[in-house]
Amino acid sequence: MKALVLAGGTGSRLRPFTHTGAKQLLPIANKPVLFYALESLASAGIRDVGIVVGAHARDIRELTGDGTGFGLRITYLHQPRPLGLAHAVLIARDFLGDDDFLLYLGDNYLQQDVTDFARLAAATPSAARLLLTPVADPSAFGVAEVDPEGNVLRLEEKPDAPRSALALIGVYAFSPAVHEAVRAITPSARGELEITHAVQWLIDRGMRVRADTTTRPWRDTGSVEDLLEVNRHVLDSLEGSVEGKVDSRSTLVGRVRVAEGAIVRGSRVVGPVVIGAGAVVSNSSVGPYTSIGEDCRVEDSAIEYSVLLPGAQVEGASRIEGSLIGRGAVVRPAPRLPQAHRLVIGDHSKVYLPS
Repeated sequence: MKALVLAGGTGSRLRPFTHTGAKQLLPIANKPVLFYALESLASAGIRDVGIVVGAHARDIRELTGDGTGFGLRITYLHQPRPLGLAHAVLIARDFLGDDDFLLYLGDNYLQQDVTDFARLAAATPSAARLLLTPVADPSAFGVAEVDPEGNVLRLEEKPDAPRSALALIGVYAFSPAVHEAVRAITPSARGELEITHAVQWLIDRGMRVRADTTTRPWRDTGSVEDLLEVNRHVLDSLEGSVEGKVDSRSTLVGRVRVAEGAIVRGSRVVGPVVIGAGAVVSNSSVGPYTSIGEDCRVEDSAIEYSVLLPGAQVEGASRIEGSLIGRGAVVRPAPRLPQAHRLVIGDHSKVYLPS
């Protein structure tokens, strides 16, 4: 079995971060989101992985390489524009050949690995197999209607009146039958070839589509809020360790990981927190659920429930929370207000000055 990982989307909800980098490389606990998917596939025993890339192909290639570090063999497949998940399958036809394969969205975080899902897909042949999870608001997702035997009867995309609460979470298993389906469907109203339409095409022609459900944590990291929440979840399973330097004036409380080359001085850090290599935390308070990337600087500041990308600097900030701070970004206090005001005011004007 092969795998196809999609990493070519534009990440419009994460702008401005995705103007300069791939959303799949944004860090969760100081590790790119994409890496969690690749590690999950490797754990399932899959070796041949195609990664569909777009505008940020070079960045992804530089970090993931040929896949050796994950125990994988990676082939890169260029998608000029993100024209839908089914379009990604279409352009990957030569790579996939006539093999069964897993399709995995590279910006999704799923706590469990896909070992059991892949095993069931191999042991119980079907045209397709979908991984689903119950959600509180199914109208915001692609939704599957499933019979008591686990057969998928119908798929709907963001329905006004959902027939079930089971949402698609971006992990699929396909037989070669899907190649005919993706060639047969036409673009949706948003101009994309939808994978849900391809799966429905299989169902409508009497082919068997199965479903598995999971209640393990899952998130689409397509927004700042979701990314921070996934970071919180991953840090909850963090094991503390100190490989860098922590001076005698500092206090570490709970599970804190200080990477080799990081420095903490005169600071209080309350975990779960991860501090990347080369980072310096000085005279600051770092609260729970914070990831500080490599080579960051946090000085005379208080920060919690936030993610700092590599090279970010925070100085003199009285309190920051629920924030995503980009690569090389600098946060400093604004200049003090002047002690006096010089005014030239026209007739009948009203001016309100701060007290």
